[in-house]
Amino acid sequence: MPADPLHRAGTTQRSTTSQPPSGSRASAIEVRRSARRRRTVSAYREGDRTVVLIPARMSEAEEQRWVTVMLDKLAAQESKRALGDADLAERARRLSDQYFEGRARPASVRWVTNQNTRWGSCTPAEGSIRLSHRLQGMPEYVVDYVLVHELAHLLVPGHGPRFWELLKAYPRTERARGYLEGVVAAERLPHVPGTRGDSPTR
Repeated sequence: MPADPLHRAGTTQRSTTSQPPSGSRASAIEVRRSARRRRTVSAYREGDRTVVLIPARMSEAEEQRWVTVMLDKLAAQESKRALGDADLAERARRLSDQYFEGRARPASVRWVTNQNTRWGSCTPAEGSIRLSHRLQGMPEYVVDYVLVHELAHLLVPGHGPRFWELLKAYPRTERARGYLEGVVAAERLPHVPGTRGDSPTR
């Protein structure tokens, strides 16, 4: 997102700097409050830090919420350089090595455009994993969650206790599920991703 011209004009009232949440690309987050900024929030990268511009009147709780939202938006913008199928397969291999000791080895991993009510699906007998094209442009940790979910199905086909135990290995499972649940709510889709009892990742 571009820098705010109001900020450049010297209207910042207060600036605070903090460390980003785990997994963020930037080394620090700087929040700049502006008296002239009424409702809008924006963010941009400035070197190795992320600058978030907010209205001066925002509470600390609102500030924290908006920092998280804007970090996700920036991450989504930066990941819009969509991975090809070969890149996706390599990413799945790395995730399998990291979380499953390399035991989940898909025969194919690819994007598909015919999954509009699910985020991913897996056919264990064929070793094939398919991810919905709608994930393209979402934060990397969300795409990784769906990949890990489907990789886990290569080891445990159903959604029983053993499956969910495997998924605990991925540290951002709850955050990713929350993000996708928000997308489902916004789009009024009929299924929540990864709901227990579903065979594919919804």
